Amino acid sequence: MKQKLTAIIEREGDGYVSLCPELDIASQGDTIEQARENLQEALELFFETASLSEIKQRLHGEVYVTQVEVAIG
Repeated sequence: MKQKLTAIIEREGDGYVSLCPELDIASQGDTIEQARENLQEALELFFETASLSEIKQRLHGEVYVTQVEVAIG
């Protein structure tokens, strides 16, 4: 079974940090692709080792990624 999850990747220093908000699992890499691949591996390891109850407890069914505009200053 496969499931699509969200990957948010942002630059941090000289590398990139990747986050899956549905499970609050993060990883990192030197490039965007490496950060994405490392996150995918971390998620796969989580699903291989976590109990069904832990998966249900951590998995957020609805995640929305959007932008907001705010006044600065």
